[in-house]
Amino acid sequence: MQAKLNNKEIIVKDNKDVLDINQIKADFPILNQPINNHRLVYLDNAATTQKPKSVIDAQNEFYLTINANIHRGLHTLAEKATNAYEKTREHVAQFIGGVKTEEIIFTNGTTEAINMVAYTWGEKNINEGDEIVITEMEHHANLVPWVMLAKKKKALLKRIPVTPSGYLDLSNIDKIITSKTKLLAVTHMSNVLGTINPIAELAQLAHDKGAIILGDGAQAVPHLPVDVKELGVDFYAFSAHKMLGPTGVGVLYGKKELLETMPPFNMGGEMIDTVTFDNITWAELPHKFEAGTPNIAGVVAFDETLHYLEKIGMENIRQHEITLLDYALKQLTQIDGLEIQGPLEVTNRGGAISFTDPKIHPHDISTFLDSRGIAIRAGHHCAQPLMKILQKVATARASLYIYNDRNDIDALVEALKKMRKYFGV
Repeated sequence: MQAKLNNKEIIVKDNKDVLDINQIKADFPILNQPINNHRLVYLDNAATTQKPKSVIDAQNEFYLTINANIHRGLHTLAEKATNAYEKTREHVAQFIGGVKTEEIIFTNGTTEAINMVAYTWGEKNINEGDEIVITEMEHHANLVPWVMLAKKKKALLKRIPVTPSGYLDLSNIDKIITSKTKLLAVTHMSNVLGTINPIAELAQLAHDKGAIILGDGAQAVPHLPVDVKELGVDFYAFSAHKMLGPTGVGVLYGKKELLETMPPFNMGGEMIDTVTFDNITWAELPHKFEAGTPNIAGVVAFDETLHYLEKIGMENIRQHEITLLDYALKQLTQIDGLEIQGPLEVTNRGGAISFTDPKIHPHDISTFLDSRGIAIRAGHHCAQPLMKILQKVATARASLYIYNDRNDIDALVEALKKMRKYFGV
């Protein structure tokens, strides 16, 4: 029996790749190492991406030549460090559509960025009887803060359901987003299903009801051209490490008029204007939300990350992913019994491919593939409610990025076929 995607036939296109994958692979030293005596096939990009040598060099260069704290010192190194740090902020603002630099808040990742909104804007604006709307496909980072806030504030947490095909069911959206809705929090791209959600449409629906919208862009920004102004979001969060950048660096975009009304998230140095024993006034944006010493080297290296992505081109990255996803789905669905989760149309999804074998646990799938040098992820992917809806304990997930090619997909497929023989299924 030939496997199918959500019990439907797959639509496959035969597009020529637009990237020079061999050249790109050469930029990533980690890909040269063998794993368990096999070539490393890295397909865990939805968890974190590898780093090109230029980004690693940029971080090392900071420590070797300009290491100093920022915004405080008047000496030469401090000024150089501050200029490099703020240069990245300007670059990020342009990368996501040309927003104001004071609307870019550096965090330690998407999780902190979302929590920042929950514990500042949410604490101030959500009251008893209000409604918070999420979707059933949210990562825990965009779920747990709202569950906890709703409990604390005695607000109602509502959710947009997921269809069997992996899309959001918007058929009853007018009953879900109402005049009582204060916030809609939604992932731009699902880390499990790969679904690309209609953020702009949802933003308009939220605004029509007087609500604001927060977009979780952790999976989208690395793979799609993103313009937050065109999307119409009020807040948008993403992480550097999922887009070839350093770990411990994240971004919260927020509209200036909202950020100005929000109290600080962390208290301490840098985020103040004046301090006495009786009163404290806050620094101007964005510094009000950046207490203490940040990951300066990581932020500075993130600037090189953005240059690297721009040199390739986000449109080209997206086209490469569509091409490879077409090929991957076609090959994977030739494996008997394999069940793939997510939308059918590759133009409506990203490269996170979750799959299960009814006779082999996802953890065993991952372990077997690792023995062949293939890195994937297995588990609930920080989306336990979605797993229950899918009626899965866990799934295996192979996720694609710019340095993956058809040879990587062929290695995955061959290993999965050998796995089934190994387990006697």
